[in-house]
Amino acid sequence: MQQIAAGPDIAIVNATILPMGGSAMIEKGSLTIRGDSILAVGAAAEVDLAGAGKVIDAGGRVVMPGFVNCHTHIASNMLLRGLLEDVQLFEWLGTMWKLKRNFDPETLYWASLMGLVEMVKSGMTTFNEHFDAYSVTPQTEALKKVPLRATLGYGFADRGVYADVKDWAWKALDRFDDKVTAHHRSGNDRIHVALSPHAPYSCGQEMFRKVREVADALGLAIHTHLSEGQQEIAYVAETYGTRPVQWLNDLGFLKPDVTAAHCTQLDDTDIRILAETGTKIAHCPCCNAKLDSGTLRLRCVREAGITVGLATDGPASHNTLDMFQEMKFAGMIHKDKTHDVEFLKTRELLEMSTCEAAKAMNRPETGVLAPGKKADVIIVDVDKPHCLPVYDVAAALVYSARADDVVTTICDGRILMEDRQVAGVDEPEIRSRFREAALALRNRSL
Repeated sequence: MQQIAAGPDIAIVNATILPMGGSAMIEKGSLTIRGDSILAVGAAAEVDLAGAGKVIDAGGRVVMPGFVNCHTHIASNMLLRGLLEDVQLFEWLGTMWKLKRNFDPETLYWASLMGLVEMVKSGMTTFNEHFDAYSVTPQTEALKKVPLRATLGYGFADRGVYADVKDWAWKALDRFDDKVTAHHRSGNDRIHVALSPHAPYSCGQEMFRKVREVADALGLAIHTHLSEGQQEIAYVAETYGTRPVQWLNDLGFLKPDVTAAHCTQLDDTDIRILAETGTKIAHCPCCNAKLDSGTLRLRCVREAGITVGLATDGPASHNTLDMFQEMKFAGMIHKDKTHDVEFLKTRELLEMSTCEAAKAMNRPETGVLAPGKKADVIIVDVDKPHCLPVYDVAAALVYSARADDVVTTICDGRILMEDRQVAGVDEPEIRSRFREAALALRNRSL
């Protein structure tokens, strides 16, 4: 007997759909989801809705891929938001480390939950976490409550303000296959494990070489900070007589599996090396401007063929997990820096925050609305005073919309937020417990 295929689990109808990945906008379109993947997307007449388990009417709203945050620090930076402003990067890192040394699992758990809730409510469905040598377990537990797609980068360092974690870092690297066995590709392949050596000023050459060895042996992605500011450039010049990108390249470290965050201080040789090695960049314009780290030479980098995704960095340096802010500021700062108002158009900014960011963190299964891709979808309400009139949907999203215009967030085919309500969590309790833990941490650390 021939088996009849089941209908979609979720059907979104009457939507303005921005599929990304170079596909054209669809007006009055429909999108269907079965299991964890997109089943169909297209004009209403082209999509079979028969037997849909749940129908969402997105009339007057925009349906697009969930945002992909390709460089951030969630648990740690939630606890540091607004603590120290108006200082240089290295001084800022030193004060932050005073709190990080006093982290405990319970505090990190509530901070992780709070960060995950903020991301869900701002339309982020995938993020690239860089742990700064603190416990990963609390965030893996929080991800069971708020199941976003994540790559969890275990942080390593052996010098500078991070010298205290040297012994732990080496032991973890020597037994990293245990971490892979426990967590890699868990949660229906939502959770990946990565290696995150902190930066050229906090890891020596032996540690970078060891990370490369482990990544090659286990087939893991790498996520690091690179050429972030003038203090880093000066440190590497004084210590090694070269520049950060060129130093890592001489170590054989740079490859397509590397996501390099920031890269604000690149010269022409650096750009050539990143292009030749296939290294990808996570661009954090708000954080970089706030810390006076410089501005990525985006036009030169893109012309060289380097993959670049947008990212917020952590809420300690950007203060919010809001990709709408990041897109808007990126558009403005690069028009100003290039003196070219035609550079970095609205659709390009949307691509950089979705499909290009997914490529930049080596998670190509998401970031695009197409059959077979993971069902990571958001619905944005642009029928708001601050968005109207919507002459151009992309312009409204990039320059007018904001995080709280996201009304529905779906990750891996599961509705995590509907009508601004996050499913399965007690948000007031999370806010209360997080606030209490954060204030206690500050009081015992400073």
